[in-house]
Amino acid sequence: MRPALLAPYVAVTTVHLVADVSGAHALADATQVLLMPALALFLITAAPHRDRLLDLTRWALLFSWLGDSVPRLLHDDAQFGAMLGSFLIAQLCYIRGFLPYRERSLWQVRRAWLTPYGLALLALLVACVPAAGVLASAVIIYGCCLAAMATLASGVNALTWIGAGIFMVSDSLIALDAFDVWTQPGHDFWVMATYCAAQLLIVLGVLREASPRLLPNAVPLSRPIPG
Repeated sequence: MRPALLAPYVAVTTVHLVADVSGAHALADATQVLLMPALALFLITAAPHRDRLLDLTRWALLFSWLGDSVPRLLHDDAQFGAMLGSFLIAQLCYIRGFLPYRERSLWQVRRAWLTPYGLALLALLVACVPAAGVLASAVIIYGCCLAAMATLASGVNALTWIGAGIFMVSDSLIALDAFDVWTQPGHDFWVMATYCAAQLLIVLGVLREASPRLLPNAVPLSRPIPG
């Protein structure tokens, strides 16, 4: 794989994060809607052929882009609902893509390792659901799908597993802030930094699995996870 293919995504991500830190909100908003198109362009350019995993990852990036973009056209609760709905579909796309690898995932190889995911999900729901109001059911469904995606990703390879775990962190930060549970300094920066890293790692993992020749030095988790 030619590193230059990643240049647009790296450039947009860098500009976005710098704009966020420096308080250039208009530039941060403009570059956020370019993030997933730039990553999708990298994926399509690096692996122009089609297979099930690649196609579903492309769909996941599309709905992630909608989650980044559509809420800007709405107001108040409708913004959060649109974001949640778009990313829920994105998670379902990832789940469908990762499901054939479940025999290599934590669900089959190291079920005890599912406990931290379950505890993290439970803690997040206990903290956020009481304040979610009419969105409570949607928050529970999304949280369960997010955890399922993160654990199933472990069956593809280490890159998707790490990326999906970081995705959980990013979305958890969003939920804790949205429902006034906990807002940390630099919230937007950390949300977007983890989100950008998570999506990139997932895409690299998908490329490793679907087109191993593109990442010849990478070793997929083709055997049970050690431990």
